Amino acid sequence: MARANKVLGQSSPAAAALTTLYTVPAATQTVGSTLVICNTTTAAMTYRVAVRPAGASIETKHYLAYDASVTANDSVFLTLGMTLATTDVVSVYASAVNCAFTLFGAEIT
Repeated sequence: MARANKVLGQSSPAAAALTTLYTVPAATQTVGSTLVICNTTTAAMTYRVAVRPAGASIETKHYLAYDASVTANDSVFLTLGMTLATTDVVSVYASAVNCAFTLFGAEIT
């Protein structure tokens, strides 16, 4: 099995829009190690993070964080160690624009 450590996904989604950050490719398993949420504005905002197994429609049970806060000009680092299977989807949401999400991890093929 080959392992590639990498940036899995980066996004600065539109305000109040659940957005796909990363989808596990075919014939691949993924370990998401760290998710960074960076607020680049001068006002606090909230964020959401969800994992949708096999790309399922969003449900309450998929959320890892829901309306959690990130203060102005600050970042939150979530060390997760989440294991993902083919077609699993990591989705993110921010209550305002100018919030950046970056997911680091490893793809195993």
